[in-house]
Amino acid sequence: MSPQLHFISGLPRAGSTLLAGILRQNPRFHAAMSSPVAGLINGALEQMGAGSESYSFFDDAKRRNICRALIDAYYTDKLQPVIFDTNRQWTARMHQLAALVSDFKMICCVRNPAWVMDSFEVIHRKNPFDYSRMYSAGGRQTVYSRCEVMMSAGGPVGSAWTALKEAYYGDLSDRLLLVDYDLLTQHPQRTLELIYRFLGEESFQHDFDNVEYSENEFDQNIGVKGLHDVRKKVAFKQRRSILPPDLFAKYQDMDFWQDQTGTAASIVAPRRAPIQNTHITKDTP
Repeated sequence: MSPQLHFISGLPRAGSTLLAGILRQNPRFHAAMSSPVAGLINGALEQMGAGSESYSFFDDAKRRNICRALIDAYYTDKLQPVIFDTNRQWTARMHQLAALVSDFKMICCVRNPAWVMDSFEVIHRKNPFDYSRMYSAGGRQTVYSRCEVMMSAGGPVGSAWTALKEAYYGDLSDRLLLVDYDLLTQHPQRTLELIYRFLGEESFQHDFDNVEYSENEFDQNIGVKGLHDVRKKVAFKQRRSILPPDLFAKYQDMDFWQDQTGTAASIVAPRRAPIQNTHITKDTP
């Protein structure tokens, strides 16, 4: 029997690696950091598309079968009955997934974009002598240029934000569960109960004091040490943002999921904090 496929997506620095570390405690589940599956499918479709000399050799059925075969081949060594594939661009490919995977659900990790930008800046400052591939020479000059790179249309935050917004207001939004980072770290037990209910899975007793997951080799290869570090104990702490106040204000109202009209998505998130408290939150980098 083929495994049930679900997906993890959403914003970067919003808890997807932490969530994978928690879910993989369940022996029924396989979950990990971002996989190359979405990129493999996109590359295959480009080769089979109208821009390719081979276009005439493929019809819709062949293209679909090849894309599904890529998913199956990638996970052929996994024995768990439930597999979570993680990629921030899945939210822009809901129409493809609907044709490839039956009854899938997607968990989208979210966080106020101002704190996402703050978290990237914290990582940057923790590696002062290691110039990562996240920024070009010009893009890394100041916190303003770094944030602009992150939030650009092709940047890791901007592209994920627009993809999530597309899915949130799309016709398959009922497949989505948005999970806020603050609630995941403050109330992990209750948050996981809601995730299991959304997935239709039997509850499992997770150990939130002993979460184990790391991708040190991947982080070192891109020159961003600590990008996927997961603390052993799920917890949060209060701190002040290191972003200049004008930058924080620029991004803090971009949490569009606060408005739940026009979507069928399920949401586990707190209401926006009062304006006087927006520059201090109970958060971790």
